[in-house]
Amino acid sequence: MSSKEMFKGVAYDSLDKQIDGDHYKGMKIQPAQFINENQLLFAEGNAIKYICRHSKKGKQKDIEKAIHYLEMILERDYD
Repeated sequence: MSSKEMFKGVAYDSLDKQIDGDHYKGMKIQPAQFINENQLLFAEGNAIKYICRHSKKGKQKDIEKAIHYLEMILERDYD
């Protein structure tokens, strides 16, 4: 089942292309679609993006970026 089938009635043709790499193309649900469909804020969306792609692109650096965004959320919402 493709991500377009999972979100019936919602189609993002822009997800059919990716600039600079293919680390999202093989995912069942691309992070951008998940983030948009759930109307997540910037920091939450970026954390998800980096978590999803770490094994195919940025490795440890992407995990560090995700942690940084999660720390922002903690400071923004819970301090």
